[in-house]
Amino acid sequence: MSKLKVMTVFGTRPEAIKMAPLALELAGRPEFDAQCCVTAQHREMLDSVLDIFQLKPDYDLNIMEPRQTLSTITSKCLTGMDGVLEEAKPDLVLVHGDTSTTFAGALAAFYHKIPVGHVEAGLRTYDKWSPYPEELNRKLVGSLADLHFCPTVSNRDNLARENIRDGVFITGNTVIDALQTTVVKDFSFSEKILNVLDYVNRKVILVTCHRRENYGQPMTNIMTALRRVADAFPEAELVYPVHLSPVVQEAAHKYLDNHPRIHLIAPLDVREMHNLMARCHLVMTDSGGLQEEAPALGKPVLVLRKETERPEAVAAGTVRLAGVEEEPIFQMASQLLSNRSEYDKMAHAVNPYGDGRACRRIADAIAWHFGLRKEPPEAFGA
Repeated sequence: MSKLKVMTVFGTRPEAIKMAPLALELAGRPEFDAQCCVTAQHREMLDSVLDIFQLKPDYDLNIMEPRQTLSTITSKCLTGMDGVLEEAKPDLVLVHGDTSTTFAGALAAFYHKIPVGHVEAGLRTYDKWSPYPEELNRKLVGSLADLHFCPTVSNRDNLARENIRDGVFITGNTVIDALQTTVVKDFSFSEKILNVLDYVNRKVILVTCHRRENYGQPMTNIMTALRRVADAFPEAELVYPVHLSPVVQEAAHKYLDNHPRIHLIAPLDVREMHNLMARCHLVMTDSGGLQEEAPALGKPVLVLRKETERPEAVAAGTVRLAGVEEEPIFQMASQLLSNRSEYDKMAHAVNPYGDGRACRRIADAIAWHFGLRKEPPEAFGA
């Protein structure tokens, strides 16, 4: 085998942030013929990441449509991948994490008898309804995959409990690799308010809230708690890049509009989000990726969910579960805003998710598995 055809498949902004560095690593290696397919499950947000990393897909399914459902996303990805795989004939398909694109991409590869590599494998909450549909997506992909690239030891152990032990590698998380590219000292934001905020003397809180399982009363509780935090702490400035979902937009504007220190802004591209995170005081989020990214930048994270598939961060002390009830969210935020020692404990804890060499380890593991490299890859944390 002269060159191994490796196709990365992704469709959402979070996937793109974590897969773009890997796609570029593969493209820079002589042993690989690197190909990239995007489904564009999230069109605008995906494109901004592709532009930042200067990554041009070889295939673009462009499936996004207004008010798309999980069924339409999955079916359009699955049928669209048929033609791509017939034409490209890759030796390996790489998918990431837990989206509908991830599941459909892995299933399509399986139908074509093409090996599957799962990047960010082994995350679990053991509740199939939370996060929904991500928890079941990643378990299904775990069953389909031949290679499993786990960020941490505990992710590997989760797979072992499911009797998945072959083709498992501990690599760290590729998002830490991405941060090395995106965060710069003298960054200028496109959103004017972000350029004039006083990040030194004010306590800027970065907020995200968009998960489906938080729709309804949980989101109402979260929004109410956020407004209470802004009211109770005059030194606090809340910056909330509001997700494009109509449900999220409606809730955010209903509960958070017309407050002088709550700034509802348009979604940020990855570079702007990472640089805002690097400058903020605290992160409050229901996102998965931010739980990994913020600790790498020394920022405490309050998770606005009932559980997390990233327990390593909780154990390390970089993340705390705040839940979805108003009072606990308010109390935990209040503690970090008023108690410097509690804040420092989280800010100075060691990030368990990587050292910026995850993409290199994954590429080494692929080369070793297919006989293109004599030495096995180093394990993260070894």
